[in-house]
Amino acid sequence: MSGQTAPSPGPRSASTGPNGPLATPTSAPLVNGVANAPVSGTSAPVAAPSGGGGGGMSQQNLNQIVIDYLAKKGYHRTEATLRAESSNQEIPKDGDISPAPKGPPRYYEMFARLRAWTDDALDIYKPEVKRLLWPMFIYSYLSLVKQFYTKDAKMLFQKFSEDFRKEHEYDLRSIEKITLPEHGEDKSAKLYRDNKYRLSLSNSAFIYFMQFLESLPQAGFRLFIEIVEKHLDLRQVERAADDRYSFASIIQRGIDGQDMPAEDEGIPGHRPGNAISSTDPTVGNNLATLKLGKLPLDKEVEEDVRGDLMDLDLAVPPRADQPSLVQVHEQINIKQEDEDEGPTRAEIPFPPSTARDVALEVQKIRENRDRVKIESRTGGIGPGVSVVMYTFHNTHDGICCLDFSGDNNLVAAGFHDSYIRVWTLDGSPLGQPVNGQPQNSQRLVGHSGPVYAVSFSPSSWKPTPDSGSTDAKWLLSSSADGSIRLWSIDAFACVVVYKGHVGPVWSVTWGPFGHYFASAGHDKTARIWMTDHIRNVRFLAGHDDDVDVVAWHPNSSYVFTASSDKTVRMWALNNGNPVRMFTGHTSMITALSCSRNGKILASADDTGVILLWDLGPGRLLKKMRGHGKGGIWSLSWSAESTVLVSGGADCTVRTWDVTGPAKEAAATAAKTDGAAGVGPGGKADGGAGGGAAGGGTGGAGAPASNINLTAGTAGGAPGVGPSVHKKRGKDAVVTSDQISAFLTKQSPVYHVKFTNMNLVIAGGAYLPEQSK
Repeated sequence: MSGQTAPSPGPRSASTGPNGPLATPTSAPLVNGVANAPVSGTSAPVAAPSGGGGGGMSQQNLNQIVIDYLAKKGYHRTEATLRAESSNQEIPKDGDISPAPKGPPRYYEMFARLRAWTDDALDIYKPEVKRLLWPMFIYSYLSLVKQFYTKDAKMLFQKFSEDFRKEHEYDLRSIEKITLPEHGEDKSAKLYRDNKYRLSLSNSAFIYFMQFLESLPQAGFRLFIEIVEKHLDLRQVERAADDRYSFASIIQRGIDGQDMPAEDEGIPGHRPGNAISSTDPTVGNNLATLKLGKLPLDKEVEEDVRGDLMDLDLAVPPRADQPSLVQVHEQINIKQEDEDEGPTRAEIPFPPSTARDVALEVQKIRENRDRVKIESRTGGIGPGVSVVMYTFHNTHDGICCLDFSGDNNLVAAGFHDSYIRVWTLDGSPLGQPVNGQPQNSQRLVGHSGPVYAVSFSPSSWKPTPDSGSTDAKWLLSSSADGSIRLWSIDAFACVVVYKGHVGPVWSVTWGPFGHYFASAGHDKTARIWMTDHIRNVRFLAGHDDDVDVVAWHPNSSYVFTASSDKTVRMWALNNGNPVRMFTGHTSMITALSCSRNGKILASADDTGVILLWDLGPGRLLKKMRGHGKGGIWSLSWSAESTVLVSGGADCTVRTWDVTGPAKEAAATAAKTDGAAGVGPGGKADGGAGGGAAGGGTGGAGAPASNINLTAGTAGGAPGVGPSVHKKRGKDAVVTSDQISAFLTKQSPVYHVKFTNMNLVIAGGAYLPEQSK
């Protein structure tokens, strides 16, 4: 047809429209006594409506005639619009003819009234009824879009979306792109449209909400009651003196500033703690039993370790107030009655043990006895923690990732320019001299894309030269080129390339005992590898978006993955099955770390929020806030699992009391950051001598890399002190779980790590242009 716009992509059937397929009857049905008229040809006589006053054609018949005509001529967009509008018209009963409402539904006006009502609600109801705003907002928006009221939907979004930006940034970015019904296949839109949003309200709050609905005019009541009936799963719960719906709990959460979504709030099928998302009653939804205890030592290794410890106790007797190494060994490696059940050696196959395994275990026991003990909070004051900060200069914002070796001798950085550089932390020579000059760094070249993750193999500090080999031997790296490379630290060369992921590999990390390692990538999967196999041995699929972060349980039986779908999953190593799923983050998850006792998982996102999860029941323990916007990039636990350290884009290192403060201290949460000074340290030249600079021309004679590494220390001061940078105090509320905060010198913190001696090591790049 000349002058006619081409129809939009999609089904071309005349029976397809926004309201789904329409059945084709064998004989024309009667609606109010009126038969359908033919589409073309000579018009058939139209019967008068039964019981009606005069002959005429019903509105529904007329609509059907026009719809059939539009479908036959190919005007599918106009047909869809007419179907949507006609489906909302009710056929009036005899004697009840009233004019149809004109204009778009009054979602904007009704939502504004709902928002004002929640703002004016009594304090005992406000935290609960405010949770209604998000589902009512998103379903109002989607309803307007579905009915082609694009301008009204845009006005609703622009006016009220900022109220939900903090908790639902990811969903807002997705639904903002939905402006036509054709966009209904968007992942976020389908998630909300095809599922009911689950929300729990106390009985009194539920009645309070029903009273508000009844107070609305009829048009508004019908709009909201339709959303409640079709899209909400409101669950009434009883108030009790000790649960989260008691008056005291609700008021206390308001004081603490931790009014967050309940762990059972949201779309069903994403049950917190349960990786089984099926609603099929034939599929069991019981939580899998976990083995969170320690992995027992191999019998031969245990005998060798005991023998070496006895020799050390004889050579260097312990002090009077100090236990012997053998006693520490029995306390750590011999299962106690009150400890959780752990996996067996038969469940997780490892290669035969070596002398290095014995040396690593002996050194672990020595460090366990001699480390600085970090006790729980006493008298309302959190334990002090000391931090050593390593700052990289002249990086030109080229560093993607960092990792420190377990023996605290090396640091590796992955760059946008596809290479890796390894430094010694004390500035001592590393590798072979270049042109007769010793070098304290080595450059590893092999990837063909940005290096997104590096990970040193397990190692430990070597106390004496005659001790067994416990230093780092291997380095893993993952890249945008889709490959994982294994590098020898002794030869500074790539020895194996592992391929399997489709697209960039965002994260890779060694298992706690070596041999196994895990990776996560853009292809929505995580994979488990063994160093002696070039193909993955486990394929972990289930996330709906990129898998961004991967972490291990300390007994090596489980792997944790965090995805852009805002969920964390826990997988069993022995069979690759999911055993837990944690939902609660409202933004992209950027860091994961499991406590050393194997009972708690910490996850952090790009809004600066840290959530702690109890692995056994799969439930949320607490929420901690203090970091500014930009994300938390690294987490690490103390040896006792009582203190957590974090670092991120807001140029701070923060320590957190996991056990939490007393309730009476919760109200003292301040909106300021504590700060401790960062002292200058020595510089180590990172030049490779004669090599082309990353980001330079890369030609012959290009300047050598001029990246400098600076070390500084900061003492851990308990409590929260005044902020040096006042702007940062306005960005985020600091919960009372924070022990201390250390401001860096305009250096985003890429990696933090608790050593086995309970000292914190942190690393970042000096980027003054980004900190202004």
